[in-house]
Amino acid sequence: MIKVQTAGDCCTLTLARPDKANALTETMLEALALAATEAATNGAKVLILTGEGRVFSAGADLDGMKAGLGLSPAWEDASAAIAAFPGLSIAALNGTLAGGAMGVALACDLRIAVPSANFFYPVMRLGYRPQPSDPGRLTALVGPARARMILLAAQKIDTDTALAWGLIDRISAPEALTDTAMSLAEAALAADPLHVRTLKRMTNGEKP
Repeated sequence: MIKVQTAGDCCTLTLARPDKANALTETMLEALALAATEAATNGAKVLILTGEGRVFSAGADLDGMKAGLGLSPAWEDASAAIAAFPGLSIAALNGTLAGGAMGVALACDLRIAVPSANFFYPVMRLGYRPQPSDPGRLTALVGPARARMILLAAQKIDTDTALAWGLIDRISAPEALTDTAMSLAEAALAADPLHVRTLKRMTNGEKP
């Protein structure tokens, strides 16, 4: 349910469960963490995360949540592996981003989305807590008040609002989503891997 495609120094991870709106299971989260770690180990300079169908991900698999998926460390393991990727990571959101799936997209360096996408994290309505790292990453992107709009006020925002708030970085036509991601990846793919890693560390506030 996670497709891994490598082309040169670019690795693309695709959520491939479109019949279930790419709802995430524990197995999928474990596969994401492993694939992101292996991409780093294999020297990939760019990691692209996307989905099949019309929705990037509806969040957690409902049957999994009934079995305790909400408390699984697999959520943090997946987002941590993506955040730790030493090159440029891009979430190419082919549709709506919801719930716990927000974590893996927030862990990416850049986010692009199609015009029809919506963004929401309904933990307040459902009585769940967000994954531990998600509120901090969300706040770093949109600021504390807007993070509270999403988490505490349970607001669903559209793509234009997400762009204005800084949650995403560019809007792309669906048919051009892959091309848009690759255009953002061009400079990193052409650069020395050490240079890519160094600039990423600097943008994260770390010493080069």
